[in-house]
Amino acid sequence: MITYRPAIPAEAVPVLAFWATAAEDADRPSDSPDAVLRLIERDPEALILAIDNETAEDGSELIVGSIIVGWDGWRCHLYRLAVAPTHRRRGIGKALISLAEQRFAAYGGTRADAMVLDANTEAHPAWSAAGYQPQPNWSRWVKPL
Repeated sequence: MITYRPAIPAEAVPVLAFWATAAEDADRPSDSPDAVLRLIERDPEALILAIDNETAEDGSELIVGSIIVGWDGWRCHLYRLAVAPTHRRRGIGKALISLAEQRFAAYGGTRADAMVLDANTEAHPAWSAAGYQPQPNWSRWVKPL
């Protein structure tokens, strides 16, 4: 059975291990446990996990999905939608996006954007099915700090 809940600080390292196997990770700075912990500390509900309570061999909870729900008080941003390869095509990504949108609606958000790499074509159908589309008149400008 899949359940959904916010990540807890003790899951910083397991989340990174999950992302290493399930998330597209090109063109971004390296993640660290400290970065995940800062996210959870700043907004304890921002990192939503999908947990499979029946799959882990050792009886522990197995992370099979994630999404970061960013709200800055003005805009709604989605990052790190990832689903374990073993659990894809089961509606987990759709459920995570829906939970994120419910959180945005509770804040009064009016539009969400999602960070999706152009080359991550495997993810494009999931975003399209959820009603998202590329916005060709915008480019993301970045600067490493």
